[in-house]
Amino acid sequence: MSVSEQSPTGEIAAGYAFSGPALELGALLWNGECHPDARIRIPLPMLNRHGLVAGATGTGKTKTLQLVAEQLSANGVPVFLADIKGDVSGISAPGAEGEKVRERAGQVGQEWAATGFPCEFYGLGGVGPGIPVRATVTSFGPVLLSKVLQLNQTQEQSLGLIFHYADQKGLELVDLKDLRAVVAFLVSDVGKPELKGIGGLSTVTAGVILRAITAFEQAGAGGFFGEPEFDTSEFLRTAADGRGVVSVLELPAVQDKPQLFSTFLMWMLADLYGDLPEVGDLEKPKLVFFFDEAHLLFNGASKAFLEAITQTVRLIRSKGVGVFFVTQTPKDVPGDVLAQLGNRVQHALRAFTPDDAKALKATVRTFPHSAYDLEEVLTGLGTGEAVITVLSETGAPTPVAATRLRAPESLMGPIDAAALDAAVKGSLLWGRYAEAVDRESAYEKLTAEQQAAEAAAVRAAEEAEAAKAAEKATRAAPKKEDASLAEQVVGSGIFTSLARSIGTQLGREISRSIFGTARRKR
Repeated sequence: MSVSEQSPTGEIAAGYAFSGPALELGALLWNGECHPDARIRIPLPMLNRHGLVAGATGTGKTKTLQLVAEQLSANGVPVFLADIKGDVSGISAPGAEGEKVRERAGQVGQEWAATGFPCEFYGLGGVGPGIPVRATVTSFGPVLLSKVLQLNQTQEQSLGLIFHYADQKGLELVDLKDLRAVVAFLVSDVGKPELKGIGGLSTVTAGVILRAITAFEQAGAGGFFGEPEFDTSEFLRTAADGRGVVSVLELPAVQDKPQLFSTFLMWMLADLYGDLPEVGDLEKPKLVFFFDEAHLLFNGASKAFLEAITQTVRLIRSKGVGVFFVTQTPKDVPGDVLAQLGNRVQHALRAFTPDDAKALKATVRTFPHSAYDLEEVLTGLGTGEAVITVLSETGAPTPVAATRLRAPESLMGPIDAAALDAAVKGSLLWGRYAEAVDRESAYEKLTAEQQAAEAAAVRAAEEAEAAKAAEKATRAAPKKEDASLAEQVVGSGIFTSLARSIGTQLGREISRSIFGTARRKR
């Protein structure tokens, strides 16, 4: 059905008639009718102005990510996607043409062609399929680590002091056992004087942090931290044919650790921000980063953590990186972050409960004034339909448009496990990151110091015992027969072995009294 320029549909369509390169999202919906000649698009240069993809479960958010990622890749823009459920890997394979795909393509005026896109598959710490992604504890930092350890604000500040102490003492924090060793040392008898020198850090708080680290390690999180540390610039690559590489982080194996994987995504963004140069506005982004399950990032976040997120999102645009948060409702995202998300794709919302109705009204208020009754439209959208507003080429918001979205051209589902494994093992990055490396760092240094101190204590005990034996021998010297007997006993192998045994036991007792950690339960 055609649109008239004087009609509401014509006015909306005119708002999306961009002159430069743009991604095709779908066709305009008005009063239940789809208008294939009214194309709803997003300008390619505006993808670094960030965005939000929201909607209830099952409304098509994942397919929207796939659709946008395909077109970004085709335009030479690298993409990062977090695959929570394990169903995004199909972007690497051509889609399967079927009746539903043909019907959708006809409705929106799409010339559909089955296409696969260049992909790399990653996994956190080597858990599940994918090239292992690890971070060192030092680069992860105390603020992000406090989030995964679920520390309160006071404990977070104390952890920052521990990081500062380790840095000052040259104790490299590569993995969790390094951090655990530093904290254990600080709460030991020998380390307590050092602890007092760290302003504002109490023994009790340090003990709480140590228990949190130990429990986190025992939960199987140790493998996510270590070396070789992943270089996030790998996400910026293009394929030999010029298409952007789609980096897919496979997360099904760590679905039970939502705090961990959501915070790891934030580390990736922060690492990119720290490494990339300022570039201003580009003709197309260097990378578009889709942050799935975004509500997990913000749940229970400290003030310092939220401030860090807000600053990263605000400033990373000038580094050429666009960030899209993916969640169920806009209220999942703090206002300071939401205000920076200029591109919006809102899938259907449900209003089954009073809380749902409240969330619906809050969502409607986040949109510009519209010709639609948005409360009615948002509850009536079908799967693969959304309400959209984006930033135009001039940076102004486009009219709100109900849209029937295009069908992805890649496989809408996972590739089989064997194909995924072959893609991972065949990657040039596999040899670079597959094997973990455990070099000398804080744990090894502190362990070596403790062992040296214990050995010194043992030697001191043996020398003291030998001195006592010599003194006894001297006292017995006037009595020739007794002296002779003493000489025989002292010179015997049995005595030598016994003295060494006693000295070693005494040395161990001295060691325990100095370090207070030999039999301490951690």
